[in-house]
Amino acid sequence: MTALVLAAAAVTAAGGSAAAHAPGRSLASGEHFYTTKTTYAPQQDVRDYEAVPASFTPVFTESVSRHGSRAMSDSEDGDAVLAVLRDAEGRGALTRLGARLGPQVESLLAAASSVGYGELSGRGVREQRQTAERMERRLPSLFRAIVAAQEPVEVKTSGVARATASANAFTGGLTAAEPKLTNLVQPPVTDKNLLYFHKQPQNAGYQEYVANDPDLAAVLARIDGAPNTARNAKDVVSRLFTSDYVAAMTAEDRVAFARSLYELYAAAPDLRVEAPDVDLDVFVPARNARWFSYLDDAEEFYEKGPSFSGRTITYDMANVLLDDLFDQVEAKAAGASAKGAALRFTHAEEIMPLAVLLGLPGSTESADPDHPYTYQNNAWRGAQVAPMAANVQWDLFAGPRHAVKNGKQTSGGTRYLVRMLYNEKETAFKSSCEPITRGSHFYDLDELRSCFGRS
Repeated sequence: MTALVLAAAAVTAAGGSAAAHAPGRSLASGEHFYTTKTTYAPQQDVRDYEAVPASFTPVFTESVSRHGSRAMSDSEDGDAVLAVLRDAEGRGALTRLGARLGPQVESLLAAASSVGYGELSGRGVREQRQTAERMERRLPSLFRAIVAAQEPVEVKTSGVARATASANAFTGGLTAAEPKLTNLVQPPVTDKNLLYFHKQPQNAGYQEYVANDPDLAAVLARIDGAPNTARNAKDVVSRLFTSDYVAAMTAEDRVAFARSLYELYAAAPDLRVEAPDVDLDVFVPARNARWFSYLDDAEEFYEKGPSFSGRTITYDMANVLLDDLFDQVEAKAAGASAKGAALRFTHAEEIMPLAVLLGLPGSTESADPDHPYTYQNNAWRGAQVAPMAANVQWDLFAGPRHAVKNGKQTSGGTRYLVRMLYNEKETAFKSSCEPITRGSHFYDLDELRSCFGRS
């Protein structure tokens, strides 16, 4: 068999059984498949964290957060779905189920319009506020120390409205949890080079890759064109329209309709506050949503994630953000920074490549060009890597540096440890980094500097 045929077979296999797709489940919604539109849920209970090593106290925290749940970017998918529904209605071609879909889509579009297309939703506000409240609960002594020393809390955003709104919601939650922080939280500052780097002129090479790379175009066309796409699209439309109407639709029209409907299905939970009665689950069964989520995940994987083996263009640009994470903890450890915390608010396009650089779970494996990404051969899932309000947090702890001299333990200077949380779960740094003890989530700052090539 040719490499192309083998690759196509592998892609087709990605639409297999539910059991084979279990890793594709969203974090917060069981048998739903929302990919990067998945609403946020913390991945570890505050009470279950590893104990901080004896004699160490938190002295600084920093985070990088995706904006919270939002309205869809525009009405294009909703308009497309409604246009087909209205045509079918005029022809008497709607099934009983199909007749229920139009009002649901209209309600969803009305909710998105009321929020503002692309803007932070009520659920997004709640996600950010609650994440901030949990941050304060995890580190109460740090925030008391910040208040006592009157240390500023720095806030930076991409400048995009939903990111700035997320910053305001987060800091509102933080100051509600600890009101004495109110005058220490600085107004949000826009830094596009740091938090919207995928759109900046210095990354024109990346933008060219997304727009015109022939390997990228070929692999996505191969994945989208797999037989399972047409098969799942026909499943979706056959439940909504009469058999004659479905037969009259072209295969391309069925796919376009099903994919637009899937996008609405994935976006609906993000607008649950504004559209509490909208539920599109019945219109996109899990077996079909699973396939369309795979198509979305594949696009994100190749455009923003680990992508092709041997190529780094999708994530090299995130080094600016990784450098800033290190710069902040290093400055604090060196006594060169008075900040108590640094909070950043950005987008999935920045979280995904950062996850690759950090070697975070699900982001460690690229795809061989002859063996495209599938749910069977790769752990990467948008719902896990970059759901709404996804976040990476580094906490810096200070304690005594011990040494053994003449058989006796002595203290000299200060030792700094770093703990990383990923969506609020204690998470190991990449495998080349050694924690202070086996299985610990605390790392010596000097060890991290070494294993990331900064010393």
